[in-house]
Amino acid sequence: MTRFLPGIIAMAIVVVASNILVQFLVGDWLTWGAFTYPFAFLVNDVMNRIYGPAAARRVVFAGFVVGVLCSLIGTQIMLQGDGFQYPAVSLRVAMGSGTAFLFAQMTDVFVFDKLRNGVWWRAPVVSTLIGASLDTLLFFSIAFSASLSFLEPSNNVDWANETLPLLGLGPMVPLWVSLACADWLVKLALTFIALLPFKTIVTKLSPRFA
Repeated sequence: MTRFLPGIIAMAIVVVASNILVQFLVGDWLTWGAFTYPFAFLVNDVMNRIYGPAAARRVVFAGFVVGVLCSLIGTQIMLQGDGFQYPAVSLRVAMGSGTAFLFAQMTDVFVFDKLRNGVWWRAPVVSTLIGASLDTLLFFSIAFSASLSFLEPSNNVDWANETLPLLGLGPMVPLWVSLACADWLVKLALTFIALLPFKTIVTKLSPRFA
């Protein structure tokens, strides 16, 4: 178990950092958390490549537990705005975050393992693209879609469903769709950027994969 500890710690750092940084905006469509969270897939893939899918699933579960704890803490932190108090993390955001993380990361583990014997870059690229796409779809739809308002009737998400041009340029869509697209584009870019650290770390820790 101790050999998996660096991966567990790395995943916990990514999850905690992302939960903190998601509170700080970058432009109109993103938060700083969008730039840290995708590295969870890097940690997952490195563990999968070196130790196998069982180890990767342990790391994912550890990250899930940390994420749930962060969400629980967030629901107890009350913010002030427009004359009333509201939790820093709503129930829908907490549900979306936990569901998206678990399903996306477990999908990443499964796909990576199926492709692990091919050319070295194929498994991390394909598994991360599929997992990241699933993560974005699940999180933003659960957290903000008007069609799922029954999940938390007291949470008004009208602001996220205001119709605006996609990313300020395209067809008219709910705001949350633009937020999801921007988030997915960052994940897409970081999927390829992460190939260099993936190759470097794997080669250093297990030269037989060089």
